Amino acid sequence: MKRTTVRIGWPAGLHLRPAAQLVRLSQRFRATIWLRCGQRCADLRSILSIISLCAVMGATIDIEAAGEDEETAVQAVERFFESADDQDRSGGDVPESERSD
Repeated sequence: MKRTTVRIGWPAGLHLRPAAQLVRLSQRFRATIWLRCGQRCADLRSILSIISLCAVMGATIDIEAAGEDEETAVQAVERFFESADDQDRSGGDVPESERSD
């Protein structure tokens, strides 16, 4: 199992648009990916699960993955959260490196 920790940097927190982008990102990997925020845990393939974290700006998120491509999966999700410094997730695009089209 691979793990890392990130902090939410988006003013609106982890809302519907970035949650949907995370679900699409997770579909690129075979590993199972979870996000943990406090006592709550979310499966990255479930948008409702992600939204239920109620993660606001500044919240600490633990990223965990298990499976054959777990390291790559954790790195991709970590980059997604770190890109908050470069763009606002309230309406910005998925980073070029994270696009699956």
